[in-house]
Amino acid sequence: MSDSKSTPLGRIRNIGIIAHIDAGKTTTSERILYYSGIEHRMGEVHEGTAVMDYMQDEQERGITITSAATTFFWQDHQVNLIDTPGHVDFTAEVERSLRVLDGAVAVFCAVGGVEAQSETVWRQAERYHVPRIAFVNKMDRSGAEMDHVVQEMRDRLHARPLPLQIPVGSEDSFTGVVDLVTMKQITWNDESLGVEFSLSDPEGELKEEAEIARLHLLETVAEASEELMEKYLVDETLSEEDLKAGIRHLTLNHQAVPVLCGSSLKNKGVQPLLDAVVDYLPSPKDVPSIIGHDPVDHNIKVECHPQRKEPLTALAFKVIEDSHGALTFVRVYSGALKEGDKLMVATSKRKERASRLLRMHASTRTRIDEAGPGEIVAVLGLKFAGTGDTLCLESRLVELEPPKFPATVISMAIEPRTNDDRDKLLDVLNKLTREDPTFHFKTDEETGQLIISGMGELHLEIISTRITRDFKVQAKTGTPRVTYRESAQKKASGSGTFEETIGGRSHFASVDVTVEPNASATEPEIELALNETQVSKNFHEAIREGVTSGCMSGSLGGYPLINLKITVTGGKMSETDSSDMAFTAAADRALRAALEKAGPTLLEPIMKLEVTTPDEFMGNIIHDLNGRRSEVTEIGDRGHLRLIHARTPLAEMFGYASTVRGLSTGRASYSMEPCAYAPIAKKRYKDILGYDPDDFQ
Repeated sequence: MSDSKSTPLGRIRNIGIIAHIDAGKTTTSERILYYSGIEHRMGEVHEGTAVMDYMQDEQERGITITSAATTFFWQDHQVNLIDTPGHVDFTAEVERSLRVLDGAVAVFCAVGGVEAQSETVWRQAERYHVPRIAFVNKMDRSGAEMDHVVQEMRDRLHARPLPLQIPVGSEDSFTGVVDLVTMKQITWNDESLGVEFSLSDPEGELKEEAEIARLHLLETVAEASEELMEKYLVDETLSEEDLKAGIRHLTLNHQAVPVLCGSSLKNKGVQPLLDAVVDYLPSPKDVPSIIGHDPVDHNIKVECHPQRKEPLTALAFKVIEDSHGALTFVRVYSGALKEGDKLMVATSKRKERASRLLRMHASTRTRIDEAGPGEIVAVLGLKFAGTGDTLCLESRLVELEPPKFPATVISMAIEPRTNDDRDKLLDVLNKLTREDPTFHFKTDEETGQLIISGMGELHLEIISTRITRDFKVQAKTGTPRVTYRESAQKKASGSGTFEETIGGRSHFASVDVTVEPNASATEPEIELALNETQVSKNFHEAIREGVTSGCMSGSLGGYPLINLKITVTGGKMSETDSSDMAFTAAADRALRAALEKAGPTLLEPIMKLEVTTPDEFMGNIIHDLNGRRSEVTEIGDRGHLRLIHARTPLAEMFGYASTVRGLSTGRASYSMEPCAYAPIAKKRYKDILGYDPDDFQ
């Protein structure tokens, strides 16, 4: 058993690898493991031998499905790394990883540039204020162009890229880079698999190009502080140490994104990338102390500092269910987590015990006895903690902000092959729900069928495979279908009263609610405009719970509500008969009464679609998209290919992979991600709901 006390906080880096699918994240991670000495052979994605893609589905499909964590050392620094998926169906893995990471490496394909999912993961990193460095990968590929990627970062990501290298050679002749900080040319040795490299002074045209690029770097870094600007004006240059300090300052303050380049598959450029992680990305000391709040009174803020002497605060951000039980990944923000510690789940007030602490290397586990601030470890023995739960001590309860996940957009029926398998299936579905916050299931009230919901066809396909192969439960699935949403068209108010006698006791509550459209609120925004003269503060949480519960099922088809502001404007209570149960029920009834008057409307998920195709197939592809109710928003170029941007209803996109392959003889590719919900034409209501709401007006 080992422990982590030996690494000072300032020498810890918590980083993630983020990118569009096929940009080379996992290949880059595999090279990192090899050069840092944690692995003695290089795993390859295309061979199904990548260490970080340890799930059978990942190895068979050649894609990353779940984020994998590992720890390695570089330049006397401990680096906790998470390799995240690039496919949009598994974007929740990126979301929960970025919630607990201090820095990230964004990998871009030198040919594809900034692609659809590149934008998505970039926005996720922006949301959590995660400093980034960029790695332009696949410089050996035909059509590779670093300058083009840098310009797309400016245009599409609105970033301020700061190139720290220029490539030596291009495509097949790519051999290395010129480091603009040291002004040394780095050339990698192919025979040593990139372990060995030589340093030399750039010459000729390469030297001239490097000097021009370095001048831009110097001018940008000099702006980082008055001290650096003064040095630059006096000496007309900056030392290597000054340059690194300035680049670090710009990176940590989100004023610039250092850009490096290489080819992970050809073993070029990875060591300087690791140096940049250590030099420019933050330690836990460099990021602001995390702010939580009191679980009972959210107005009371609690600041958690990265110090061992403080009470423990940790965030559970991932749960894996396997044959040994639940494995819960946590980030420690303050205090120390020790094996055997008694913990409290802040939100539910349930008590837990950390029976064992583990440092993970993909699926390999190493037992440790303690984890301090800044550590990312896995815990065995937690029975109740789920994704987004805060673990703390009973002596200091604090709740941290959980990661936010997108709503599911697709569902399908699933049923056990035999009645004996039904209980087993329900048990597995509960485990998968705890493990994956974007996976849900429910029983259809009309048909009695089990309905599972997720982020896309591939997501549900992987879930179905895991149920049968990993959990050994025989089940069959139906055809995927869209998960719709409901909203309202106008402002309206309603009241709900609960007045019943249950078990010999009277229960009374009355609640008034107003709903109004709010396009910016993807989840309903709930406000309690109550005072204690109307309803005691003791019942406010019960009212919020009733409204929240009511938002899960609208009045048209029982779909969840979105794009709404819901205000609880008033209520009545009885000094003797009011109860939490009564106020929860009254709030739900008030919401439904308000919705009936507010013009309920049905919404469908709209996808942002990118199709990359040779020019000769563009006409057929656009014609097909027009038949799918799509709106083509832009047509551009990506090298010698055409890039079609469109907005398209998800309901029209099932099976599109086969269609686009057929239309282009297999030469076109596409990616799509949810971007909005849009109202559905009333004439389609009957097809979706099975009835016409106007018939009941």
